[in-house]
Amino acid sequence: MPSPYRAIFGRPGTKSFSAAGLLGRMPLSMLGIGIVTMISQLTGRYGLAGALSATIALSAAVLGPQISRLVDRHGQSRVLRPATLLSIAAVAGLLLSAQQRWADWLLFVFAACAGCVPSVGSMIRARWAELYRGSPRELHTAYAWESIVDETCFIVGPILSIGLSTAWFPEAGPLLAAGFLAAGVFWLTAQRATEPVPHPREQHAQGSALRSRGLQVLVVTFVSTGAIFGAVDVVTVAFAEEAGHKAAASLVLAVYALGSCAAGAVFGLLHLKGHPSRRWVVGVCTMAVSMVPLQLVGSLPLLAVALFVAGLSVAPTMVTTMALVEEHVPRSKLTEGMTWTSTGLAVGVALGSSAAGWVVDAAGAARGYLVPGAAGVLAALVAFAGYRRLRPQSPPVAGSAVAGGLPGRPGPATERQGEESVA
Repeated sequence: MPSPYRAIFGRPGTKSFSAAGLLGRMPLSMLGIGIVTMISQLTGRYGLAGALSATIALSAAVLGPQISRLVDRHGQSRVLRPATLLSIAAVAGLLLSAQQRWADWLLFVFAACAGCVPSVGSMIRARWAELYRGSPRELHTAYAWESIVDETCFIVGPILSIGLSTAWFPEAGPLLAAGFLAAGVFWLTAQRATEPVPHPREQHAQGSALRSRGLQVLVVTFVSTGAIFGAVDVVTVAFAEEAGHKAAASLVLAVYALGSCAAGAVFGLLHLKGHPSRRWVVGVCTMAVSMVPLQLVGSLPLLAVALFVAGLSVAPTMVTTMALVEEHVPRSKLTEGMTWTSTGLAVGVALGSSAAGWVVDAAGAARGYLVPGAAGVLAALVAFAGYRRLRPQSPPVAGSAVAGGLPGRPGPATERQGEESVA
C-alpha cells in the first residue's frame, strides 16, 4: 500500500470500521442488479425488473437522508440497526413474493420498504472526517480510499450477484446482499470508539442540509450521474443476454468499476492545487463524453474496453464531490449532506434503470445506451449552470479545504454559507 494510504490507517480502529464499511456497502452494487437479474430470469420482463430496481432506489432516496439526519442527532449505533432490520425484512418479502409469483403490486410494496437501507458509505466518511478534522491531505487520501472501496464493491458485487443468480438460483444474489448488509452494519455499530459524537439538538434547528445552495447543485447533477450508472447496469445485462452470454455482464460491469478503482487509487496520491469546484466540473464533463463510445460498440469485448475508459473519470469526481460537500455543509449536518449526494445518485439510478428497461424492451439493448448518453449530456449542462454556486465566495481561510484545494474542515465563512438557504 503506498505510504499516504498506510498513513491514514495509523489511527486505532480505522482498519476495522473501513472493513465493516466494505461489507455494508456490498448491497449498493448487488441488490439492484440482483433484482434485475432475478426478475428477468423469473418473468423475462426487463421493464418490471427495471421498475422494481428503480423503486428501491427512489425509496432509498427519500428515506436515506432522513436516516442520516437521525444519525447526526442520535448517533450511528442507535439508528442504523433498526433501519437495517427493516430493510432486510423487506428484501426477504420481495424475494418470497417473486419466487411465489405473487401480484406485481406486492413486489413494489416490499421494494419500497427495502429502501430503508442506511447509507453506509456516508457513515464511514463521517468517521474519517471526525478523525482527520483539520488535516486536509489525510482526509483527501481517506476519501480516495473509500472511493476505492466503493469501486471494489462494484467490481466484486455484480460478479457475485449476477453469477449466483444465474448459476445457483434466481434469488441468490439479493439474498447474499442482505447478508452483507446485516454483517457490515452490526460490525460497524459495535465499534463505538470511532463513532462521531452526536451534535446538540440546537445545532439542527436550521433545518435540512439541503438548504445549502452548493449542495443543491451537487445533488441535482448527481441525479443525472446516477441515471448513467442505473442505465448502464440494466442495458449491459440485456446486451450480454442478446449476445448469448448473460453471465458475462457481471465481468463487463466489473471492468467498468475497475477503471474507476484504478483512477481513484492514483487520485488519492495527488496533492492538487486550486479549488475543487473546477476539477468537479471537468470530471462531470469527462463522464458525459465517455458515454459516446458506448453508442458504437458491437461486441462484449469492445463494450468492456469502452466501459473501462468511462470508469476512469468516476472515482476522481466522487472524491472531489466529498470535498465540496464538506465545504458547503456545516459539520453538524455532514452525514446528512453526504447522504444527499447518494440520494441524488439513487434518484438518478431509479430513473436511468427504469428508462433503460423500457427502451431495451421496445428497441433492444444497443439502443438502450442512448439513455446514459443523454443523462451524461444533462449532467454536464447542470454542472456548468451551477458552477458559480460552488466557487469560494470569500477569501480562503488558512488551513481550510479551500486554501489547500483539498477536502478539509470548512472555515467560518464557508460554514456560514453551508447554513444559507435559497433566497
